[in-house]
Amino acid sequence: MSHDEDHIMSTGEKLVRMANQIAAFFHSRPREEGVAGVAEHINKFWEPRMRRQFFEMLDSGGEGFDELVVAASARIKRPITPAEADRKLGVEASPGDIAASQS
Repeated sequence: MSHDEDHIMSTGEKLVRMANQIAAFFHSRPREEGVAGVAEHINKFWEPRMRRQFFEMLDSGGEGFDELVVAASARIKRPITPAEADRKLGVEASPGDIAASQS
């Protein structure tokens, strides 16, 4: 992939590509081990914002994701929203955070 192509690709497309590359690595393993491996890798190395966007994409149809990624999603930690984090800390959430967490 050239440098110019990388700039054209959206963040969502990059997440799909990265998740599918992880799945491609684990396809050579037995299915259960592959599912566990994909989930473990994403849990260890993807920050909460990446996992949040990942789940937003899955929740809206999950187009483009390898089936091993979809199967592993049940084991991937779903991060809390910024508004939920504020509530846990006893901070009043801003109207923007509340609106974002409801969408």
